[in-house]
Amino acid sequence: MSQNLAQSLSQSGILTPDLQPLLSPNFVPTTALTVQFGESPVSFGSFFRASECKEAPTVSFSKEADDPNASKRYTLLLIDPDAPTPDDPKFAYWRHWVVSGLRPAEAGDVTDTATVLTEYLGPGPKDESKPHRYLYLLFREPEQFTLSKNDVGGEEFTQRRSFKAAEWVEQYGLKLVAVNWMRGVGDGWKE
Repeated sequence: MSQNLAQSLSQSGILTPDLQPLLSPNFVPTTALTVQFGESPVSFGSFFRASECKEAPTVSFSKEADDPNASKRYTLLLIDPDAPTPDDPKFAYWRHWVVSGLRPAEAGDVTDTATVLTEYLGPGPKDESKPHRYLYLLFREPEQFTLSKNDVGGEEFTQRRSFKAAEWVEQYGLKLVAVNWMRGVGDGWKE
């Protein structure tokens, strides 16, 4: 894991035992995941107000070194381990976005030609809540990989909560290759 990423994850408390199946302290990224809201990049814990991330971000990443022809496909998962609040995360992990069939590209938005399995739902912490952490996890898909929306879960608000991310990733044989994350707060949040 890059030193900056590892340090930010450690300091934020993200590397908890319940995330271990998804994100191990020994994880080493094999590509860099770029996430951006307009001109504002997501970078290892950067802060965003809810109004700044209502629309889906642009996402890009480079091909992995062991994939010179960029033939592998990827799934992006955006989850919130702090729902409904960091002090009471009884709905963790909140499933905000799932996109499958991504292809590497260093510029542009790789989600344009992919399959959306869960529509993007922007972060919406309450103003009185402490900042939430939002994890962008990029996984390499196994060969002959096909999922439908039913394989992920419903789009309804209550169907997105308590997503068993680690079990889901294991069930479909996904391999973590990159991580990025941000903090989100309500528009009226005061430090």
